[in-house]
Amino acid sequence: MRANRCVRVCARLILLVIVTATALLAPPPPLFAADAPPADATPPADADPPATVPAIGRAWPVGSRPRVLRGWEPPATVYGRGHRGVDLAAPAGTPVRAVARGRVAFAGRVAGRGVVSVDLTGTGDPPLRTTYEPVTAAVEEGEEVEPGEVIGTVDASGSHCTATCVHWGLRRGESYLNPLSLLPPWLLHRGPSRLLPLA
Repeated sequence: MRANRCVRVCARLILLVIVTATALLAPPPPLFAADAPPADATPPADADPPATVPAIGRAWPVGSRPRVLRGWEPPATVYGRGHRGVDLAAPAGTPVRAVARGRVAFAGRVAGRGVVSVDLTGTGDPPLRTTYEPVTAAVEEGEEVEPGEVIGTVDASGSHCTATCVHWGLRRGESYLNPLSLLPPWLLHRGPSRLLPLA
């Protein structure tokens, strides 16, 4: 009787370990449907080759895991409709942080909105450039910034979102890229810790 019970408990534990290992080793699903190009999508003839983005981010621009109000929607053509960044929910006055090490390329106003742009260190030529708006800058052009360093605060006005947000963009030269690709999986998909029962 005891041996039967022991076999059942051991079998459950082994099954739990296998399921947990499978879940941890499986690739994460895409964060947004827009991350996956349509099956029939063909790049325009004048399009640059796809750019790779190193996952060098060490912090979210706002908060620890902000809600994405609008995701990356790459345009079909250079001047086509789309969303060339992501909108992250953040109340006015929220500190905005650099996601990676870099040098401030611009801190000022563009079309009435506060903008901060940071060229990321060690990302090639031309370097990757992150842009944050609407932001009241706390840094100046040419200043070096570290990951997680406050570069400004979210402005109360100037946002294109229905709720207050910060627009986070990423470019290499003239090509727009998905800024979420800067974040490594451990930061991008981090959820709350959960304890599971043994039996």
